Amino acid sequence: MRLSQLLERLEYEVVQGTEDIAITTLINDSRKVEPGSVFVCISGAVSDGHRFATEVADKGAAALIVEKEVEVPGDVTVIRVEDTRYALALMSAAYFGYPANKLKIIGITGTKGKTTTTYMIRSILEEVGRKVGLIGTIEAIIGEKHIPAANTTPESYTIQKYFAEMVEAGCDTVVMEVSSQGLMLNRTAGIPFEIGIFTNLGKDHIGPNEHADFEDYKRCKGLLFKQCELGIANGDDPWFEDVFKEATCKVETFGFEEKNDLRAVDTRLVSRPGYLGVAYHVAGLMDFDVEIDVPGTFSVYNSLTAIAVCRHFGVPEEVIKSALKVAKVKGRIEMVKVSDEFTLMIDYAHNAMSLESLLTTLKEYHPSRLVCLFGCGGNRSKDRRYEMGEVSGRLADLTIITSDNPRFEDPQAIIDDIKQGIGKTDGKYVEICDRKEAIRYAIEHGQPGDVIVLAGKGHEDYQEIEGVKHPMDERVLIQEVLEELGK
Repeated sequence: MRLSQLLERLEYEVVQGTEDIAITTLINDSRKVEPGSVFVCISGAVSDGHRFATEVADKGAAALIVEKEVEVPGDVTVIRVEDTRYALALMSAAYFGYPANKLKIIGITGTKGKTTTTYMIRSILEEVGRKVGLIGTIEAIIGEKHIPAANTTPESYTIQKYFAEMVEAGCDTVVMEVSSQGLMLNRTAGIPFEIGIFTNLGKDHIGPNEHADFEDYKRCKGLLFKQCELGIANGDDPWFEDVFKEATCKVETFGFEEKNDLRAVDTRLVSRPGYLGVAYHVAGLMDFDVEIDVPGTFSVYNSLTAIAVCRHFGVPEEVIKSALKVAKVKGRIEMVKVSDEFTLMIDYAHNAMSLESLLTTLKEYHPSRLVCLFGCGGNRSKDRRYEMGEVSGRLADLTIITSDNPRFEDPQAIIDDIKQGIGKTDGKYVEICDRKEAIRYAIEHGQPGDVIVLAGKGHEDYQEIEGVKHPMDERVLIQEVLEELGK
């Protein structure tokens, strides 16, 4: 492949050498450079690829893509672009032969609901014979292959590599989560999204190495809707108009309010022993009854999103209804059977907005007690700890404060921050730093009619401490506790 082919959709300046050269690989990790590579110098939050220019030239790199000046031998081609992250995205698409052009791509952005909605859409579309690849917070799914995820939206090279593998595996459709970070860092640049989806917006992901402020967060979410043909949006969300103010796509809305194109009416909670769900009537652009095995208002929004997308794929109503009944997501209101007397579930709620939504929903089912077990991640905004503590103290009958992913912070210091938030309420709490012991306490003290939520970890099967991810799956911990208790 020639370098000029990779650059064909970019504006660039040849600083030295020529673009009319053969290259072997496209690389943005200096450790992987080999003779003939073109190396893209990315300026990251932790490291700047320009610093490795001499090193990669010594390894035999044929060309460097830069934003800044670098000094390398004269036989190394240097190409300057305005934004190397953007360049990497478009060069990656070219490198893999523009695989996105062979797929119908659905992108989902929003503060919460992305993962559940992604799986719902995939489940429904596969019921009508489409072969659907998936890229998201939990994993990437390519045919029968499941690849654990490091980021909600991977680096652009990885995305294009996945697209190419999906085409080879026979996929015709992709549904993917599109984070605000991914949009901000141009990981999705150049992808021709057929449909872009906006679920909702809350004040999250604001802080060091994330978004400078809420305005920037909103702006980045809106970037998706300059890049898709159709935008499907939660019209009830108070920030909907802000996110879509510069949209260039057609727009459809869903929600509860009369103004929306697709609406949920006559919503009712469904509760049976060991079962929490919700039923409603779909009105507007479609007209049928639906019931889902996941409780609450946010589940209505998630399923409405999936219905709105599948309408554009011509999926019959009966297929939508049956597929929604079986769509399950690991770590998203995942019921785990531990007792005939009380309900225990695992959920990924890891910020104040998602925790408040979850606990408010569960209170609507009138449990005897609502018990919330959670911690907060280290090396993240302290505001999240105060806010989650206050939410749990206000809504739960008992909070069990424990450790999440402390990273490089002292777990007890994080717990103390959470306690400051709970201190603003009259909420009762206990603190048990060891997560397994906290779960043991929750199970041992479970009372008839309780609903117990283990929040924050969800699908994660590790605990990150001092830069090391130690195996820790709450399902395993629950089973160990039950065996030790002789249950």
